[in-house]
Amino acid sequence: MTKNKYYFYNTNDGKKIRYIYNKSKSKIVIIFLHGMMSDINGKKVKYIYKLSKKLNINFLAFDLLGHGKSSGNFLDFGISDWYGQSKEIIKSLVKNKKIILIGSSMGGWIGILLLKKLKNIIAFIGIAAAYDFTEKKMWKNFSPKIKKKISNGKVHYLKNSYGGYYPISINLIRNSKKYLLKEKKINLKIPIKLITGQKDKVVSFQDTLDMNMILNSKDKKIFLQKDGDHSLSKIQDLKRIKEIILDILKNII
Repeated sequence: MTKNKYYFYNTNDGKKIRYIYNKSKSKIVIIFLHGMMSDINGKKVKYIYKLSKKLNINFLAFDLLGHGKSSGNFLDFGISDWYGQSKEIIKSLVKNKKIILIGSSMGGWIGILLLKKLKNIIAFIGIAAAYDFTEKKMWKNFSPKIKKKISNGKVHYLKNSYGGYYPISINLIRNSKKYLLKEKKINLKIPIKLITGQKDKVVSFQDTLDMNMILNSKDKKIFLQKDGDHSLSKIQDLKRIKEIILDILKNII
């Protein structure tokens, strides 16, 4: 992807959001929501972008606030901000198109919130999708000492499976509380496809089963990638994503 493929969207409150948009005359758009500490330079975005051009359908992906080239510092935001930003840019750029929504890791949580709000979503694909992790995997497991540190405005660096760290701020914890799904079932009439990796050390197979339980649809399926890790970006993972997209398109076009 060359530099001239990137654009910037100005939000209502003056922030800049970097995005890519493959436009076509199709009435269908694939929208990709990336994960925490990721951006739109990843392999999955590039792969789906190329696929959308080949299929001649629309494709939109954008950096969340505090990620990539979008405005802000990651430490200042949480799910509330990323959900609000996603809702605004989608409503502004997509208009009345039918949406195939893809959420990767944290993008899956944002995606589920959008499922409850946007009526033109016709399918949802979760890729190692995670929800409520600020509470279930972070705050609940933090020691009183770490909780006090974060509550006092300091940053806790949580080690991840990639040898790096997630910087956890009070904004991430507090800002996300309002949007915890809390295992409440969501009734949907669209295809739900969840992809999970057997070697994923971040989102377990049980996490995927839990997500599958709360998304109530007659058309839902879990795909287990035997050699897949959390990124699900190996060629066999990308091919699986392609297969799912093609299957969805086959049934709606």
